[in-house]
Amino acid sequence: MLPWRAARPSDARLAALPAYELLRCAACGTAAVAPAQRGRETAPLYSEGTYRMRGRLDALLEPLRRLIDRDRLRAIGRLPAHAQVLEVGAGDGRLLAALAARGQRVGGIEPSAPYAAAARARGLDVATVGVEAAERAPESADAVVLWHVLEHLDDPAAALQRARAWLRPGGRLVIAVPNRASWQASLGGDRWFHQDVPRHLTHFTPRGLSALLERCGFRVTRTRHLLLEHNALGMWLTLLNRLTRERDVAFRLLKRARRGCGARGAADVALTLLAGPLLAPLAVALELLAGLLRRGGTIVVLAR
Repeated sequence: MLPWRAARPSDARLAALPAYELLRCAACGTAAVAPAQRGRETAPLYSEGTYRMRGRLDALLEPLRRLIDRDRLRAIGRLPAHAQVLEVGAGDGRLLAALAARGQRVGGIEPSAPYAAAARARGLDVATVGVEAAERAPESADAVVLWHVLEHLDDPAAALQRARAWLRPGGRLVIAVPNRASWQASLGGDRWFHQDVPRHLTHFTPRGLSALLERCGFRVTRTRHLLLEHNALGMWLTLLNRLTRERDVAFRLLKRARRGCGARGAADVALTLLAGPLLAPLAVALELLAGLLRRGGTIVVLAR
């Protein structure tokens, strides 16, 4: 990889550096945070800011979340009855619960203790451990799911090799990641919502992810660009980021992750409240067209 450009952190309060150097592969376009700048964070990146667990809006968002659940299940595709599914980075277990309701046998691993506890509260078998330290029986899973996980890992190839060892012959690998070759990434540049450094260490293109999977012994069978969960939201937030001085203002308002702000922050909030409703239809239309042209903001890749 060759030096490319600087990337400002999505949450400067939690980041160790004011900017991170991105390297980019000339062949496939995938980008990554420079190795020398990784692992410097001491703040709890996954328990503070926009990743902090909050539940007061859950009742209002539940109908949308159910639509997203159905869309994620469609993206994963049909699995044999009682197939054993392992989710790496299971979060609060919502996807596993949806798979279990569909008749699959499920289990997961999740490095965040609060999220793993929330998954176990759903009655799910989710261990508090990262993929690097997880111990699973070889060839014990019919499917392994990494849903918006691979971009966070310091060594994606090592994680894929572990997943391959856990899969039975012919087993299915499901990966969802942001798409650096998307329209919203091109429109947003350093203000692309899904860039999210330093949480996101690798920014995959479909070509780059396919090449990585092939090197790890997988064969890509399908790539999906039309997704409900992150795509339209990512486009909307990216467009707003082009207008405001601070990034992700609308997302922080939704997540209640904003602390007291001065005049500049108040102006960003006012601009967001004014422009947000006007940009929402444009964002949906742009992202729908982008997905149809295989330039969606996030992708789901199925591999064997």
